[in-house]
Amino acid sequence: MLTRRRPTLTPEEARRLHSEALVIDAQQPPAISGFLFTDRMRAALAECVRRGAVARDEIAPRMAAMAARELRRSPEARRQYLDLWRRSGVTVACGTFSGSHQLSGAFERASEQIARAYGVVDALEGELTIVRRAADIERVHRERTHGLVIDFQNTTPFADSLDRIEYFHNLGVRMVQLTYNLRNLVGDGCTEAYQGGLSHFGREVVRCLNEFGILVDVSHCSERVGWDALEVSTAPIVVSHSCSKAVCYHDRGKSDELAKAIADRGGFFGVVVIAGFISAEREVSLDAFADHVEHLVNVCGIDHVGIGTDKAGPGPGTESLVEYPAGMPRHDPATFDWAGFRLAEHRLTNDHRLRGYENFGDWPNLTVALAERGFTEEELRKLLGLNFLRVFRAVCG
Repeated sequence: MLTRRRPTLTPEEARRLHSEALVIDAQQPPAISGFLFTDRMRAALAECVRRGAVARDEIAPRMAAMAARELRRSPEARRQYLDLWRRSGVTVACGTFSGSHQLSGAFERASEQIARAYGVVDALEGELTIVRRAADIERVHRERTHGLVIDFQNTTPFADSLDRIEYFHNLGVRMVQLTYNLRNLVGDGCTEAYQGGLSHFGREVVRCLNEFGILVDVSHCSERVGWDALEVSTAPIVVSHSCSKAVCYHDRGKSDELAKAIADRGGFFGVVVIAGFISAEREVSLDAFADHVEHLVNVCGIDHVGIGTDKAGPGPGTESLVEYPAGMPRHDPATFDWAGFRLAEHRLTNDHRLRGYENFGDWPNLTVALAERGFTEEELRKLLGLNFLRVFRAVCG
C-alpha cells in the first residue's frame, strides 16, 4: 500500500541535494555508445538509410563505433558527451556491453565493445573511470568526475566456457545478468514461452560469478531463475533495473515475494523509467516511477531500493540520443528477434511515453519526484546511490 507523505524538500532543495549526492544509475545501457550524436554521425546514418538499411539494429553498431571515434578525435564531441553527464548529475552509470544478441559472435562483440570503452576512457583523460571496486566509486564522487561499471545483460559471451568469466572479470566486468528475455544456456528469461529456472550449467555460472566478485543480476530473468539464483549464490544478488508487478503487471516486473527475498539477503532493486513497464497508461508522469519506488521501499526497506533508469534518450524503450528515422523498426522482421520483446504486448510502442524524463540529462527530475513523495534527505541519498554502493562493496570489494 502506498503511503504518501508531505514533501520535506522543495524542488530547488532536491536539485541541490542531487548535485552534491552520490548518484548511481544501476542500468544505463548506452553510456558509451548512445550519449552522443554528432553531425558526422547524422550524415553516416542518412547514408545507411539511403543504401537500404531497414532496421535500427543494422545501423547501431556503426553508430557505436563512430561515437567512440568522435570521442577520441573531437574536442567538441568530448565536450558534448561530458555535458550530458554533468546535466544528469550522475556520478556512476552501469553500461551494458552484451545484451540481446544471438549466441554466435557474442564473445567477439562483447570484447570489442569493452575495448572501445577503454579507448573512450583514455580519450577523456581522467573524466571517466572504469569502476572495479567501491573505492573507485568513492574517488570519482570525491573528485567530481564520473565512473562506468561494465556490465552484461546476458551470459551469451561466456558461451559454454566458465573460463570466460575470469577473462571478462579481468577486462573489468562487474555485473552480469544471467539471462536476457529469452532462454540461454544458463536459464530462462522473463518473456520466454516457458518459465524454467537455472540449468546445471547456470548454477555453476552463479558460483563462478561469486568466486570472482561479480554481481549477479536477475532483472530480465524468469522469476524461477531469480529464486534459484538466491538459493545458489553465496553473495547478495541484484535486480539492477525492473519494476513491481504488484503496482503494474508486466512480464519484466518482479513479484513482491522475490523482491523481499532479495532484500532479505542483502540485495538491491533498481527501478526503471520505461513508461510501458511502470504503467499501462499511454502517457504517464514521473508519479508512475515514484509509485514503484515507494511500493518497493515498503516491501524491501529503504536500504535496498535504488534507480536503474534503463533509458538514455526519447522514445518508449532503452533509447540512445541517435535520431533514427521515424517509424524505423528496431529489428528486421525478416530475421529472428533475439530481444524477445513483443512490442504491443510489452508496451514498447511509440504511443507509450513518460513525461519528465526525455533523456539522461533529465535525471535530476527523478530526485525531485521522490522528494515530492516525502522521502527525507537521508532516504534520498540511499535511493540515489548509497544503497547500490553498499551491495557493490559487499560483492566486488
